[in-house]
Amino acid sequence: MSSLKVWVAGSRPRTLPAAIAPVFVGTALIKRDHHGINWLNAFMALAVSLLLQIAVNYSNDYSDGVRGTDNNRVGPVRLVASGLASAKAVKQAAFLCFAIAAVFGIILAARTSWWLVAIGAVSIVAAWTYTGGKHPYGYSGFGEISVFVFFGLVATIGSYVVQSHKVSWQSVLVAIPVGALSCSLLAINNLRDLPKDSLVGKRTLAVRLGDKRARQMFTGLLVLAHIVAIAAAFITPWTLVTVLFMPITLNIIKGIRAGAKGADLIPMLGQVGKLQLFLSTSLAIALLI
Repeated sequence: MSSLKVWVAGSRPRTLPAAIAPVFVGTALIKRDHHGINWLNAFMALAVSLLLQIAVNYSNDYSDGVRGTDNNRVGPVRLVASGLASAKAVKQAAFLCFAIAAVFGIILAARTSWWLVAIGAVSIVAAWTYTGGKHPYGYSGFGEISVFVFFGLVATIGSYVVQSHKVSWQSVLVAIPVGALSCSLLAINNLRDLPKDSLVGKRTLAVRLGDKRARQMFTGLLVLAHIVAIAAAFITPWTLVTVLFMPITLNIIKGIRAGAKGADLIPMLGQVGKLQLFLSTSLAIALLI
């Protein structure tokens, strides 16, 4: 595998829809409010979101790698655990992505509100301490809450705020399905890794809940995303188009309920990523119409 392919694989591309979706939806809501889209602000919001997602993936790779919790694990390429890159190099890659995200964030704050600097700083700290530091909260079962807050509420509402300079109930409503689907990406990852995590003392929410309830929670997140996307018909009836992706959801749920484990969950991770991108894109288009 070439050096570039190694780093691309290490960035975990299948998780990137979680960074793209909130910016699409938050920006589209601006048009629904009869405002013109500031494309430069939208681009910078997307850059910040993507860079933070990649940074947290690299930082997780580094932190889990040096702790040894990624040894003998299925799923995406682990750079440190597999020896494809040194722990130092992966840590530097994470910090570089954090730094570039911070630069874009500061520029965006200068163009909109300096409150974004504080929000960005908290987001970076949350991203690093998910698996980094002495007491990583991801090892205590709080990962899904963090993902919902930062890649759901903060990213979606933030993308709206940098355009409108306000928070609305509509922006909160459309942020919920985005956050629920982002959570489902982490939930299926943690379900896949549950046996290994329980052995190494990584008490993710899936470990705390146990296999059966972790599957129920994952299913609930997908159902919640669809219900709230349909409820967004109060903003525009065009959001009902999201029901077209229900077959994808039902197919994923069928596999989960059938007891898919380990490597069998990897294709489902890709399906969840596609579901998030499809549902969020259709939601964004509905808001633009």
